[in-house]
Amino acid sequence: MLNRILSAIAACLALSACASQYSVVERTGPDELLKLRAGPGLGYRVILGLPDGTELNRQECVTELGQLWCEVSLVESPEVTGYVSADYITGI
Repeated sequence: MLNRILSAIAACLALSACASQYSVVERTGPDELLKLRAGPGLGYRVILGLPDGTELNRQECVTELGQLWCEVSLVESPEVTGYVSADYITGI
């Protein structure tokens, strides 16, 4: 059983779908910030605002109430994680 689990994990890591993907914040506007939220939806607290051009490591995306949200971390500060609307990042 353990060998199957380890094989599945190794296969997952080999696939690009399991690894993080690079994205960039775009289309927020010159005076606007994309809200990085604690969870996938508008009801979650805002962690911080991200300007256009912010580089992100994108993980899994989920749909909540018809809106696609992606879990991300900042490229420059990977310990900062949260969710953003997929409408405002590249690579979706």
